[in-house]
Amino acid sequence: MNEAKAELYAYDLSAVCWRKARASGPEHNCVEITDLPGGGVAVRDSKNPHLEPLRYTATEWSMFREAMVSGEL
Repeated sequence: MNEAKAELYAYDLSAVCWRKARASGPEHNCVEITDLPGGGVAVRDSKNPHLEPLRYTATEWSMFREAMVSGEL
């Protein structure tokens, strides 16, 4: 794990504000995200918020979003 990624996983998420898409359905089966220092993002499953969230650097998150928008994923 590189230093930037290690810093994201060391960041305490206990007091962060999680958010989900406005288009989320009433069943609440979605992902939630929160911003991290340096432009990173943490992502968790709204049905299982007790599980360890995935954490992405700003570059990783940007690449993921671009791939989703372009239809690569």
